[in-house]
Amino acid sequence: MACRISELVLECRDPEALARFWCEVLDFVVLDRDQGAVEIGSRAGYAGPQPTIVFSPHDDPPPAQGRLHIDVNATDRDQDAELERLLALGARPADVGQTGDESWHVLADPEGNPFCLLRARIAPV
Repeated sequence: MACRISELVLECRDPEALARFWCEVLDFVVLDRDQGAVEIGSRAGYAGPQPTIVFSPHDDPPPAQGRLHIDVNATDRDQDAELERLLALGARPADVGQTGDESWHVLADPEGNPFCLLRARIAPV
């Protein structure tokens, strides 16, 4: 038997704000709040097909470039429409050294954590 990723933990200054942002991006819901941390996941709950995300309070600013980031894919619209939606939610373009020829967009969430919007559309879970 192999392991399965059950959750991703992201340290941040404002767990509630990032949870709201990522719930809108991923169509997730808040599953738990504990000691200032907010855990979000699919509407199926903890046994859902996707890992949950825990936003853990941390006062230090994020490192200039972390080793882990999230990639997202639109499930019901093309990349351009999804880019507009993410920007309206508070994402902003980010420069992590890309050339401009990539098929994806590099964005930052409201606290500056980079994530990528990929071009290919995938089916909802």
